[in-house]
Amino acid sequence: MTYAPPLTGSAQDETVELRPKFDADGLIAAIAQDADTGDVLMLAWMNAEALQLTIDTGRAIYWSRSRKGLWRKGDTSGHEQHIVEIRVDCDQDAVLLKVRQTGAACHTGRRSCFYRIASASGLKEG
Repeated sequence: MTYAPPLTGSAQDETVELRPKFDADGLIAAIAQDADTGDVLMLAWMNAEALQLTIDTGRAIYWSRSRKGLWRKGDTSGHEQHIVEIRVDCDQDAVLLKVRQTGAACHTGRRSCFYRIASASGLKEG
């Protein structure tokens, strides 16, 4: 799908049309959040095709910057993300996926990729 180009200023902030603002690489940040607990599970990237496929299929599909290709969360691991709701931020340069997560969201096997706490003394698991 081809999305309409972003608008400028407050017109972009107030539109009810989906007009994602992809970066210079054609990507948009996608945050996956547990729909029931509110826990942030992971951050990944989507291109226009991944976003549209996610909307159409109800499964989280991302763009792998390292592999340069689409990947549907859970196809290899079995740890699927089923979409409950998709939100966009005010200027549409990020999306929030409220998901029902099957298994771990993180490739390390943890429920969330955000398992460490940063402080002046370094990182610790939290």
